[in-house]
Amino acid sequence: MSNSYRWIDEALTAIHRANWYRSPKSLVGRADAVMQLDGKSVINFASNDYLGLAGDERLIQAAIAATQKYGTGSTGSRLITGHRELHQDLERAIAQLKQTEDAIVFSSGYLANLGTIAALVGKRDLILSDQYNHSSLRNGAILSGATLRDYAHCNVGNVREILQQQRDRHRRCLILTDSIFSMDGDLCPLPQLLDLADEFDSMLLVDDAHATGVLGVNGSGSIEHFGCTGRSIIQMGTLSKALGSLGGYVAGSASLIDFLRNRAASWIYTTGLSPADTAAALAAIRVIAQDRDSRRECFTNRRETLWQNVNWLKQTLVQTLNNHNSRIPYTLLPSHSPILCLQVDRPSTVLQIGHTLLQQGLFVSAIRPPTVPTSRLRITLMATHQPAQLAQLVESLHRIFS
Repeated sequence: MSNSYRWIDEALTAIHRANWYRSPKSLVGRADAVMQLDGKSVINFASNDYLGLAGDERLIQAAIAATQKYGTGSTGSRLITGHRELHQDLERAIAQLKQTEDAIVFSSGYLANLGTIAALVGKRDLILSDQYNHSSLRNGAILSGATLRDYAHCNVGNVREILQQQRDRHRRCLILTDSIFSMDGDLCPLPQLLDLADEFDSMLLVDDAHATGVLGVNGSGSIEHFGCTGRSIIQMGTLSKALGSLGGYVAGSASLIDFLRNRAASWIYTTGLSPADTAAALAAIRVIAQDRDSRRECFTNRRETLWQNVNWLKQTLVQTLNNHNSRIPYTLLPSHSPILCLQVDRPSTVLQIGHTLLQQGLFVSAIRPPTVPTSRLRITLMATHQPAQLAQLVESLHRIFS
């Protein structure tokens, strides 16, 4: 390798030295609460498949049928050759789920944020972004060229302060926030942010990636959860987590969606979502609707089972881990979601805990900088986790921290 590329090896060495090095792990078999990793059966506490739909037979059969009917790919951008009636069906279903006038589907959630933010604001505008927002929100803000100001995590007072100081210096203003913060599990103060957006003539984009299918009486997400349905919000989300497929979407007013079809570069110039992914996501939304209807007959739906698992594990962790003097300092971060995080002091510590858990048949993500400011175990719950599996996790963590 020539001298021009020597810095790459040096950078990799530095990443290893800091215990920041990461590489993918190959899981084998259908997505589920139990998977095969390196030839060993493990209980999967690292998945964003909150409702356990990624391996659901109804989604699989819908994907197969769509592939047989339409082929494997969309063949082009939606404005050229890639638009199918199936895409429109999915967008209508999303709009109905989110209770908005319309929706638009992107080929990934990352593309949805990049394209939407860059289309809505530019160099004459202001963006306020929570300091813990997802990378796609931050990079969309940078791509737009707007003035970007981070505000302290979930700090409404800081948002007001920045708006008072800078709003009148800019043409438009866009406030960006995750609803559920993916590496912490906490919720944004959505009603207060909406009130500030109204007061200061600003737009609000909420990334509902980890809340869609999880929060709200009908599984609509954070807007329904907070009782803010019908208010002016740009609702972004993904199809790849609780909905068990792939892709992203934006839901909102008819004029907003029509504007994005004409100005969001990451939609205009990208091949449309594959027929299989589109059909699987549509099937997932229908499953959520069926679960909602089943409540009238007193059946337990997936979302209720998920929250039973979340509440049991959270309460049990507090009771179990707080009843002794831990030899490893930790903090159970506040959470109102299926994401529970145990924060520890060093990257090397969280790597060792993750390795120990894996040896005991438990796959839990060890998250380190630069993804997060502090190292942590990120435990994610699924509706398909069984009580005995949750109990096994608690027992293993008790032994590790004792």
